Amino acid sequence: MTKMYKLMFLTILLMSTLISISAYTWLGMWIGLEVNLLSIIPIIQNKNMLSSESSIKYFITQALASTIILMSIIIMMWKYNFHSSMNNSSILMVMNSGLLLKMGMAPLHFWFPEVLEGLNWNNCMLMLTWQKITPMILLMYNTEFTLFYSTIIISGMIISSIMSMNQISIRKLMAFSSINHMGWMMAGMITEKTVWMLYFTIYSLITVNIAFMMKNIYYLNQLFPKLNTSPSMKMFFMLNFLSLSGIPPFLGFLPKWMVIQTMVEKNMFTLSIIMIAFTLIMIYVYVRIMMITIIMKTNQSNWALKLNTKINNMPISMLNFFMIMSLVLVTIMLNMI
Repeated sequence: MTKMYKLMFLTILLMSTLISISAYTWLGMWIGLEVNLLSIIPIIQNKNMLSSESSIKYFITQALASTIILMSIIIMMWKYNFHSSMNNSSILMVMNSGLLLKMGMAPLHFWFPEVLEGLNWNNCMLMLTWQKITPMILLMYNTEFTLFYSTIIISGMIISSIMSMNQISIRKLMAFSSINHMGWMMAGMITEKTVWMLYFTIYSLITVNIAFMMKNIYYLNQLFPKLNTSPSMKMFFMLNFLSLSGIPPFLGFLPKWMVIQTMVEKNMFTLSIIMIAFTLIMIYVYVRIMMITIIMKTNQSNWALKLNTKINNMPISMLNFFMIMSLVLVTIMLNMI
């Protein structure tokens, strides 16, 4: 029964996203966002204290963001007879701030790591991927505020790189990694709109793969003993984090490469250098975790656990093989074109 009602709310969640991104007016967009909020609360609500706390935090912050967006829409419709055209930049920037608060982008990210900390990996996967679609697409409609977006991107890079250091919670690490990747997506958005869509697709694929691998592992002190019993999981974990960090020849390098190329074509050299510099700190965080997994001695005696891991990781191994080979195949295809 529980699965049935969650499936119903998940269907409403998917439909609410389609309502928002296909709405003709900003008011219709806001209605879709509210349906989205009301449908995800029962999904992330479980019978434990942490998920209840996370759902309350999420509801309060999303209600605040919705209030900001609605007030901006009302002011524009009342003062400027606003329907679908964009006339006033200051009010639009306030509305964009509400959208940034909704998706947890720095410096309005204060709720995002705390909410993820109380969720299981299935709900974390939903928050890290699907819940970003609507705010990002709505931000794409008014990307002429280059200075505003540049400030948001730089703050996201700085905060995510600093806060991810010495982090022992994998969920919080994924939250700050998401903030860093959202900065790259916004950079792609203000240069070439199709680039951020490709970036989001690849980022979602990697995030889903990591979420499937983690299962009931939420902290690094739980992860290392698990990796110590399974060489295959250790390899998959390293491949995913290398791809998430954007190191070639893995798939995660492709969208960063395309964003940097489009930024250089638009003469945005300073912003691209800042983004690369602070992303190197994130790469250091990933590599430091992977170095610990490399130097650990793998236990070869626990054959039962190894067998169980191999069976469970069959779909994951196929995804990892795709991620290894995809960048090579894409490069060959681009050279052929």
